[in-house]
Amino acid sequence: MASKLHANGVYEGSRMILPEHREAYLAEMEEQKRRGKPQLDEQEMQRIGEVLVQSYKTNCSVDLLVFNPFYDEPVTGVVVGLDNQANRVKLMLDDEFRWIQLAEIMSANV
Repeated sequence: MASKLHANGVYEGSRMILPEHREAYLAEMEEQKRRGKPQLDEQEMQRIGEVLVQSYKTNCSVDLLVFNPFYDEPVTGVVVGLDNQANRVKLMLDDEFRWIQLAEIMSANV
């Protein structure tokens, strides 16, 4: 009888996990992977602004790295609008527009 008992005193075959508990556990593990946004220095923010204005004036494509709590998202497009009041840029992707907050841009390259 002692061979069926495990370290916690429960029969090994009587363990089971409900699907709801498994989903909650996986969601919690995913939530723990969340990361904070790093702070950019003033020079990097100024360089990002210059690249965005250059793309807006010359209609050239710009590569942005946009912050996401779980991963950095690369975005490529042409800046077609700058909204200084809301601190965001309007980016023309292939066939659609997308507003991106300036605070979420980690890097910009022409």
